[in-house]
Amino acid sequence: MNKDWLEKDFYKTLGVTKGAPADEIKKKYRKLARELHPDKNPGNAKAEERFKEVSEAYDVLSDDKKRAEYDEARTLFASGGGGFGRGGYGSPGGGAGGGASYDFGDVFGADEGGLGDILGNIFNRGRPGGGGRRPQAPRRGQDVESEITLGFSEALDGVTVPLRLSSDAACDSCRGTGARAGTVPRVCPNCQGSGQTSRNAGGFAFAEPCAACAGRGLIVDDPCQTCRGSGRGVSTRTVQARIPAGVKDGSRIRLKGKGAPGERGGASGDLYVIVHVSPHPVFARKGDNLSVTVPVTFAEAALGGQAVVPTPGGGTVTLKIPAGTANGRTFRVRGKGVVRKDGTKGDLLASVEVLVPTVLTDEAREALQQYVDASAQDDPRAALLDAAKA
Repeated sequence: MNKDWLEKDFYKTLGVTKGAPADEIKKKYRKLARELHPDKNPGNAKAEERFKEVSEAYDVLSDDKKRAEYDEARTLFASGGGGFGRGGYGSPGGGAGGGASYDFGDVFGADEGGLGDILGNIFNRGRPGGGGRRPQAPRRGQDVESEITLGFSEALDGVTVPLRLSSDAACDSCRGTGARAGTVPRVCPNCQGSGQTSRNAGGFAFAEPCAACAGRGLIVDDPCQTCRGSGRGVSTRTVQARIPAGVKDGSRIRLKGKGAPGERGGASGDLYVIVHVSPHPVFARKGDNLSVTVPVTFAEAALGGQAVVPTPGGGTVTLKIPAGTANGRTFRVRGKGVVRKDGTKGDLLASVEVLVPTVLTDEAREALQQYVDASAQDDPRAALLDAAKA
């Protein structure tokens, strides 16, 4: 958990309410990310800074665990220190009494990065001077989201695609120090590099970010001209993303460790790829099966025959058409569909479309008339009319 969370309203940053569901948060983030992306706003420092803020907000609110910690911490401190006031520890009537300092880590746990860590840092466990601040912990890189559009065959077979990504990273010019090349920051004399100073308030030693160094623990006398002393910049890189066979349109694929680099030795974030699949002129997808429409002549449908049917990947199969096949009848070609996760394949569903001739030669017309004369006693609508009278 980051102490900056207490000062930032991530819901306001994304323009959503505190109770917004996850899908609404994701939809809002994707809209803002597209609008503010550095590739769409070259040279726009304001848009770049806003892009970083939106990404940071989504990184927290899209993670259920982080979001719960964030909401708990914001609620706690909005109520003036989490309700440890009247009747609480260190006040008259409290369990500790006599103005004694209370170890918040005992209540909330002392695991690194948890709520106890934040409270321990802010209240400094009641020791004036802080008793030695922990060094800044490694920070995991932000998750990154990208979108791609694949051809129908690429989605069926799987493909490796290059993705150009932009994310927050250490400034290339100063390597993250914030100081101009050839110079180094100096340790802040006000906080001795801890990034925090302490003040006593009601029996507590309350720690707050050092005003001299803005909580960094270092002071930059000659700032880097590229990042203006922030030590951060936008990294643009190309990663090879492997898209598995059988991916569906709208799928969200997680590529672990392919996101933004971590800070201070922290792990990289994850890359989430939203896949869009272009339609195919012949095949359509129905779950793990593919469908295709096969035109046959009236004679083939009536007398039977064979039809050559295309399959994905450029192959063909020969379909046997039984005599008397009706329009719309579907035949199943097994194992010619979409690859499943277990390695098996769905089927190809071939639906017959009986073509009615629009132009007839004299011979064809005469032959059809002979057929009509031979089957004149058959009325295909007789059963329909009888049923309507019932």
